[in-house]
Amino acid sequence: MGLFKKKKKMRKWPFILLFIVILFGGISYLGFQYIKKEGILENTFVQKQLKDLAGDEHADVVDALPTLLGFEEQKTYLLLFLNNTELRPGGGFIGSYATVRVDKGVPEILIMEGTEGIDGRADKDWRVEPPVILTKELYVDKWYFRDSNWSPDFQISTKRSLDFYKKENGVAAEEIDGVIAVTTEVLEHVLEKTGDIEVQGMTFTKDNVIEMLEREVEYDFAKKGIDFKERKQIMRPFFEAILKKVGYEMVFGGSEYIELFKKMIEEKHILVYAVDLDISTLVKTHDWGGEMVKNDDDYFLWVDANLAALKTDHVLERSLDYQIKLSEDAYIAEVDMTYTHDGIFDWRTTRYRSYARVYVPEGSLLKETKMIDPAGNTQIIDPNMVDSGIENGRQWFGVFIVIEPGTEEHLIFTYQVAPSVVKQMSSGIYNLYAQKQLGTKAHSLTIAHEFGTTIEAATPAEEKENWGNTQYTIDTDLRVDRTFSVQLKKRK
Repeated sequence: MGLFKKKKKMRKWPFILLFIVILFGGISYLGFQYIKKEGILENTFVQKQLKDLAGDEHADVVDALPTLLGFEEQKTYLLLFLNNTELRPGGGFIGSYATVRVDKGVPEILIMEGTEGIDGRADKDWRVEPPVILTKELYVDKWYFRDSNWSPDFQISTKRSLDFYKKENGVAAEEIDGVIAVTTEVLEHVLEKTGDIEVQGMTFTKDNVIEMLEREVEYDFAKKGIDFKERKQIMRPFFEAILKKVGYEMVFGGSEYIELFKKMIEEKHILVYAVDLDISTLVKTHDWGGEMVKNDDDYFLWVDANLAALKTDHVLERSLDYQIKLSEDAYIAEVDMTYTHDGIFDWRTTRYRSYARVYVPEGSLLKETKMIDPAGNTQIIDPNMVDSGIENGRQWFGVFIVIEPGTEEHLIFTYQVAPSVVKQMSSGIYNLYAQKQLGTKAHSLTIAHEFGTTIEAATPAEEKENWGNTQYTIDTDLRVDRTFSVQLKKRK
């Protein structure tokens, strides 16, 4: 069976409530038991509270709750905890995971551990060849669950993650109804609302939670005499503590949490994969699935993969500039990522080592790849050192780079614009879809295009004083995916 049976007028709220219930308790332990024993979901007062919370237009959600919470039949979910301070194409390194079964509203954690646990239990004959760059930079000759989210398309990555989970003998692997992934951003925002959490003598706050958890599982466990295999044992009591604290607030005042989760979904810090085909369609419709967008417009997606650079992404600032210029009757595009490394060498920070890729429309022709160092010197990268390929109907170019602490460097891909985009511009229309990498924050984005013909209208619009010329310049960010549309005067 899928996540739930198909119902009429099902909107996005069921999944939002499901995230809350599964990830952070949603209802306290006391609440779970009360639901189970007293049939609270049938209570008129509770139904009114839930409908008020969801809004009249989403009242059908209440009817779906028994199915969502496993009252009709139990559900099993795989939760992936993506550490985006160690950024990977699929949102962040899969450092930990949990498998949770929900039966009549009561969640049961079947297993919660670091991914080194399941990978360490893989059969001795496990022989899955990893991407070449992982072998080259991580010195691994086998591809495991922990590195499975290599595609920037979450649906593709998760299919592979589930395949590895099954083949590595994951708990309840054949029962998984869906996969929910969250980044560290969600945890920080939740603690901002709950306040401090006390676990095993440690005080976790919104400002220190990620650093303290990382330090505990990377270094401090040894000082406490905890075996390496058990170094992530704190995760379970930590999330149980959050569950208890969030539960009451969710039942009697959960509107703030719903708004938070809506925001985290939009910014792609919560991602969903559904096994059931009907729900998979719903995920796609509402853009919860972190898919690469497919269209005939101009497009770019910049993707970094932190390879053996510790948790350096927490001090790395990014700024992306994209420009198109008309040069000798050909349109040339330049995508420029500025990396500013604000850290120093310490226990969680080192030089930034990234396999950086840019995805653009198929048919784009690479002209040059270069780095500009802090002194302003330009290094042209040997074309033989630049990888390329096709994925999901997109052309990509990629190269491995290293950024030293305290420096700022540019990586620039220059390419001839794809014929399909040129044809669109020739018709007087230019549309761009700028897609953010899963798990990234709101790094800046500047669009600076010179079309060689007058701009008649644009969305979003430039400042009024810039209207009526041949240039289109917009400063924004990639907190979410961005779309741009420009109406051009046809060239004669």
